[in-house]
Amino acid sequence: MTLNKTTIDASHDPMGSAISDYYKNGRAAHLRVLSSMFEEDEMPVEHLFRSEQEMPQLEKRALEIVRGKVLDIGAGAGCHALVLKKKGFEVKAIDVSPLSCEVMKARGIEDVECINLFDPQLQGKFDTILLLMNGTGIAGKLARLPMLLNRLKELMAEGAQILIDSSDLKYIYENEDGSVDIDLGGSYYGEVDYQMVYKNVKGDSFDWLYVDPILLKASCEQCGLNCEVIEEGNHYDYLAQITSTQ
Repeated sequence: MTLNKTTIDASHDPMGSAISDYYKNGRAAHLRVLSSMFEEDEMPVEHLFRSEQEMPQLEKRALEIVRGKVLDIGAGAGCHALVLKKKGFEVKAIDVSPLSCEVMKARGIEDVECINLFDPQLQGKFDTILLLMNGTGIAGKLARLPMLLNRLKELMAEGAQILIDSSDLKYIYENEDGSVDIDLGGSYYGEVDYQMVYKNVKGDSFDWLYVDPILLKASCEQCGLNCEVIEEGNHYDYLAQITSTQ
């Protein structure tokens, strides 16, 4: 999901194609993840169908404190929305992938919409807004993080919370002595570019943002929001709870 009003065409939707294959066949080919900054990686497609028991602690913690009407952004195969539905929550799941949305509907999630978060047609007020699996990534660039936060703010009901996770990539640049090799004159070290490939389906390259908790908190304050880290993972990842200051 990116900072525009569009969704993804199925012919350029590798993740959606992988999710669709896995749902229909119980297996999928390799979902390749390319980046100019890192070596080629692979995303295990079965991970997108994980049960609550299989989720990392940060996600379990987020689902434990969900309240009220929920908006699940970038819902993918719907693993979080399904858990919440079974617990009796009213959940709206959105994703820019038509194929992913078809799978979510087939899995029993009633309120699914294939829409970009920044599309003005997306309306409503929600008590919990969920952005997991590095939810800050949607901003793409650090300079756009306030734009993301302000959009989320528009969708918050009174007393609402945003539950969002990310990682501090500083560890990638750490030396054995604890010093860090970061070009302070360059772009923010958490700005990454990705491209996904599944079989013969190649997605467009996209920007993805990992943000450290100090900068996330500063951006939230700039937008009139409170930010508190409520859970830390084992590998520089964290879960933040964002609330309104008003």
